[in-house]
Amino acid sequence: MPMYFFVLPFIYLISLLPFPLFYGVCDFMFFILYYVTGYRKKVVLQNLRNAFPEKSEKEIRGISRRFYRYFCDLLLETFKTLTISRASAIKRCKLTPEALAVFTRYAEEGKSIMVVMGHYGNWEWAGNTFSLECKHHLYVVYHPLSNKYFDGLIYRMRSRFGTGLIPMKDTFRDMVSNKGELSATAFIADQTPAPTSAFWTTFLNQDTPVFQGTEKIARKLNYPVVYAKVQRVKRGYYEISARTLFEEPAMTSDGEISAAHTKALEEDICKQPEYWLWSHRRWKHKRPEPVKKTTSPIIY
Repeated sequence: MPMYFFVLPFIYLISLLPFPLFYGVCDFMFFILYYVTGYRKKVVLQNLRNAFPEKSEKEIRGISRRFYRYFCDLLLETFKTLTISRASAIKRCKLTPEALAVFTRYAEEGKSIMVVMGHYGNWEWAGNTFSLECKHHLYVVYHPLSNKYFDGLIYRMRSRFGTGLIPMKDTFRDMVSNKGELSATAFIADQTPAPTSAFWTTFLNQDTPVFQGTEKIARKLNYPVVYAKVQRVKRGYYEISARTLFEEPAMTSDGEISAAHTKALEEDICKQPEYWLWSHRRWKHKRPEPVKKTTSPIIY
């Protein structure tokens, strides 16, 4: 608790800075994290080497440096959501006309949807823009923080413009209870699940576990699955694109949805790899060995 009340004024101060000064602070933070502390640099470099074995070490380090610049902007841009105006939120993170058309069509049809995305671009600003611009009530599935004070701060940042939050453990229950309203439930689907309950696939040249909950819920509720991408256009500006992956998830086979949204994210990462969250320990689990069947001896 003392740490929370110590840092809270600085968080608000950063949030209130005009953008030119704000990004000056981001530049200073980049210098500290990249050159002084080397925050998770070994993790980032190893992830990049494993994901892109065809790239030279010079290319890998170039991506790493650009990632840290983006990462520092992203962290502080999250604080900006505490005080950013509605007009500025929409100006700095826009829906493409095609994405708006996708969401508008489902709203006019009265269909609730599931939005699947990754830790790419600025997913925090994207949530604000969706809530301000779209007719669906947006819910975001999230992991509550263990510190109730910081968790409350994150909740305030994410819900300022009407976004609802659903703890991951309550996802299906809450989505069923929300069936009476026009809703869009967003899943950040590139987190690391328990290896034994995951769908396993190849992602960025590595065996990768994927949460099956997204797929299972989509098939049970038969909500259209929309993949969303938050592209960084230039510093401080993002663009949200969206496309439907499945209109009728109930008609899909096991693993089809998980494989499709994982592949879509991989394609986006390969185009501009610096805008994905490489500091995350995405590959900390190994694929479990298949259980060997044993034959019991026949006793006469």
